[in-house]
Amino acid sequence: MTEMIKPEAGLVLPSRTLPPQLLVLPVSERPYFPGIPFPLLLSDPVQVERVRQAVEQENGYVAVVLEKETETGEGPPDLYPVGTAARIFRVLESEEGIVQILAQGQSRCQLVRVMAEEPHLRWQVTYHHDPETTDSPDLQAYTMAVAEKVRELLSLNPVFQEQLKMIAPQLSYERPGLMMDIVAAMLPLQAAQAQDLLARFDLEARARRLLELLQEQIQLARLQQKINEQINTRMSEQQKEFFLREQLKAIKQELGMEKDDQTATFEQYEKRLAELDLHPEARKVVEEELAKLKVLDPRSPEFNVSRSWLDLITDLPWGKFSEDQTDINRAEAILEKDHYGLREVKDLILEFLSTLIKRGQLTGSIILLVGPPGVGKTSIGRSIAHALGREFFRFSLGGMRDEAEIKGHRRTYIGAMPGKFITALRRAGTANPVILLDEIDKLGASFRGDPASALLEVLDPEQNLNFRDHYLDVPFDLSKVLFVATANQLDSIPGPLLDRMEVIRLPGYILEEKVQIARQYLVPKQLREAGFAEGDIRFQEKALAQIVDQYAREAGVRNLEKQIRKIIRKLTLLEAKGRKLPKTVTTRQIGTYLGRPLFNTERLYPEAIPGLALGLAYTSMGGATLYIEATAIPGQSGMQLTGQLGDVMRESAQIAYSYVQTLVQTPSGDEKSFFDRHRVHLHVPAGATPKDGPSAGITMTTALLSMILDKPT
Repeated sequence: MTEMIKPEAGLVLPSRTLPPQLLVLPVSERPYFPGIPFPLLLSDPVQVERVRQAVEQENGYVAVVLEKETETGEGPPDLYPVGTAARIFRVLESEEGIVQILAQGQSRCQLVRVMAEEPHLRWQVTYHHDPETTDSPDLQAYTMAVAEKVRELLSLNPVFQEQLKMIAPQLSYERPGLMMDIVAAMLPLQAAQAQDLLARFDLEARARRLLELLQEQIQLARLQQKINEQINTRMSEQQKEFFLREQLKAIKQELGMEKDDQTATFEQYEKRLAELDLHPEARKVVEEELAKLKVLDPRSPEFNVSRSWLDLITDLPWGKFSEDQTDINRAEAILEKDHYGLREVKDLILEFLSTLIKRGQLTGSIILLVGPPGVGKTSIGRSIAHALGREFFRFSLGGMRDEAEIKGHRRTYIGAMPGKFITALRRAGTANPVILLDEIDKLGASFRGDPASALLEVLDPEQNLNFRDHYLDVPFDLSKVLFVATANQLDSIPGPLLDRMEVIRLPGYILEEKVQIARQYLVPKQLREAGFAEGDIRFQEKALAQIVDQYAREAGVRNLEKQIRKIIRKLTLLEAKGRKLPKTVTTRQIGTYLGRPLFNTERLYPEAIPGLALGLAYTSMGGATLYIEATAIPGQSGMQLTGQLGDVMRESAQIAYSYVQTLVQTPSGDEKSFFDRHRVHLHVPAGATPKDGPSAGITMTTALLSMILDKPT
């Protein structure tokens, strides 16, 4: 439907043409001002019907009124009492039921009374017309001030210039009210601010409020302009710097002072390759890879893969070896300085090193250091590297379950990396470092492969001459590398892997050795870490012995170092509280600092008695003494065992019992032997602790013989 309403011929005063009652058309975004044409898009069927009635019966006149904002948005709209009387000139209705109208504001209107709410809202209104002309000097001054502010705003915000071109013919100082309404319609005001201007009937009051709003818009435009200038300045500086750099690069290239990135990269690779003693197969593969790289687009993923591979292969120490130190006395001095005790272990290492030095090569040289935790296996490996003057690299094999950790990933995979050994050589920078394989007894296996089997090639002297990493995919010589492995036990190491290594066992430290290690190494180290100067605090040797005996009986010295650190931390706390520190830590203070002893002496009996034997037992702490008690009860024959003994110890007790029976003969005249007349009870103290293992039979036999002969051991 398209309808047109033609304007009436001749000049007719508004008060004579505007009806006293109007249908109300609510709007929600912002009000519309008199004298300005505006479009409206309607989809509400009630409003569409209201527009149709206004066009057909009301000569196109409606009151366009702004809705008040509500929190819920439910119920009938709450309208402002002041709106704009407008006349609809065109109605366009689409097939979807959406109606677009074109109307023009005629005059301000104010609610007098609600005439009807159903079916359509109708108001009785009164009109407020602005004077056509005015002779008031104040109003003329306000009008000129508004025009000046508009010009200032236009200079700051060019967006308004297009709007001004459309409404410029309607601006006139002779009609100040219309000019102010046009300016208000042009400004991006909030709905409440625009409604405030619409409701101001006095022109001077309206002008003052409009000047305030114009000033706010000018300040906002200035701030926006300042921000834009800052952004443009930064962008201009960056662009200028970029263009200058590009020009400088082009000039240098023309003068031969600089090459492009790709050419510089190839020359760098060629320079590196000239300095390396590559394997023939490796050199051939590298040349092919370089030729392929030259034809690849730098933005191609394959380019980065090839470049990463070339970076690795040119960083490897092909033919680079550190010179070995052949002074065996120097090696001995380093071992003595770094470690206390372990005389037999040091002698074995020196013998091994002297053989290597005499032979002049390390082919087949793989050392396995086996011992309890904390005895210095890792530090001995570092000392070996120091003694030989070689680079040292350590990595742990504990918990490793992926074969690719040893031999690397294929280059075709995303994120592929070389194996641990190639990485170690790259970081060491030489082809003959000392590589420490820590915790080799804790290798695992999974669906990703068996790392222990992968190590066979690495540690086999006949194979590691041409070790081929999956990522590198060219042979690399590992025969000059000295491998040192560490383990806590041999049971979990596969036999083929163990056969390739020279085993050196590190026993635990005895009490006297631990005391000297604590005095010479651990105490000075912990004092330095705590910030004390050397000599500020001393430990009595008896105090160190008490710590070892009652708090740190393990084979190594890690727990001993923890106990010393604990004491020194307590001393730092005393100093922080302003208390006086003791110059010497004595045996009387150990219990105060460390609490109750973790281990007590095994001396349960002040003197030896018949039926009691003392033996040695292996424990996780290294070892302990173990009493075995035997007693005979007259009566029935037999033997009773107590003390949470395992199957092996129970069998040892039965063997000892049978063996002693064969030794004890029946006295002349007695019909029954000792064992026929007595029931034997064999007990191992500390009944809450399970006990098992071989080699207990001799101690049990001694206890039984001592009981029968009534003689102490």
